[in-house]
Amino acid sequence: MIDYISVFIFFFAVIDPVGTVPVFIAATSQFNEKEKRKIALQAACAAALILLFFIIAGELILTAIDIPLPAFEIAGGIILFLFALTMIFGDSKPDTEMQMVKDSTETAIFPLAVPSLASPGAMLAAVLLTENSSFSLFQQMQTAGVMLSVLFIAFILMLAASWIHRFIGNSGASIISKVMGMILASVATNSVLSGIKVYFLL
Repeated sequence: MIDYISVFIFFFAVIDPVGTVPVFIAATSQFNEKEKRKIALQAACAAALILLFFIIAGELILTAIDIPLPAFEIAGGIILFLFALTMIFGDSKPDTEMQMVKDSTETAIFPLAVPSLASPGAMLAAVLLTENSSFSLFQQMQTAGVMLSVLFIAFILMLAASWIHRFIGNSGASIISKVMGMILASVATNSVLSGIKVYFLL
């Protein structure tokens, strides 16, 4: 059995469903309610397919190019840490990704599915949390289920985006994003330390 709570928090931090709300509002401002629901569904499904691909094939790709998973875990942890720092000290996720909307043509795919939901951090998390040598197939399926549940929450929040935005505003979404950044920084540090430990034990 996996630790559902820690895996859920990890994916919630890297996917950041709340931070996607203002991005969704900005990206779909010119669409009617029916089109918004369609875009929300397409974005969530596209993100799910992308992250499931990394769960299934991510480690296989690393093996094919002869990169040990501990090295990827260290690199991934460093990247996640830098990603977390941008969430804490730089522009928040909503601020950064709303700037991408100006040039967006395929709204559901960009910037909603990628990079808002299926962010680089989420792709790395999908690989790190389903390591074949550490997790059984059943545990990997559990992790995939938790990841899909976070994406489902993101889908629900996008459907309720207008109401949520009126309640928390851009500032509220930015604050939540920074808190998620703190959690992610802690997880990333642990990933680097774990990777170093395993690498030197090989």
